[in-house]
Amino acid sequence: MGTRRGGGGSGDGPDDRQGAGAALLTRTRPKRPDMYRVLLLNDDYTPMEFVVQVLEQFFNKSREDATRIMYHVHQTGVGVCGVYTFEVAETKVAQVMDFSRRHQHPLQCVMEKN
Repeated sequence: MGTRRGGGGSGDGPDDRQGAGAALLTRTRPKRPDMYRVLLLNDDYTPMEFVVQVLEQFFNKSREDATRIMYHVHQTGVGVCGVYTFEVAETKVAQVMDFSRRHQHPLQCVMEKN
């Protein structure tokens, strides 16, 4: 009997590279972070202009976009302010809630996984 290397190939085949101590290297892409939607919820007490101000100040919306989102929230009960990583979304929700409470408005801002 002769000495066999790998799977009995010619010595140049793929089986020869998987011998003892050999490692298969694969290139993987970094995982994208989970994204979260920041939502405003409609209520019957927060003035529309205050909601527009919140959208402009905390979500960098133009007056036109902020007004459109505000009307969407008013008509449907909920509206998306933006989509962010967890930490950014969490910060924006906290900022809006704090700002609303300081101005004595019951505006609710929440986040959900996208």
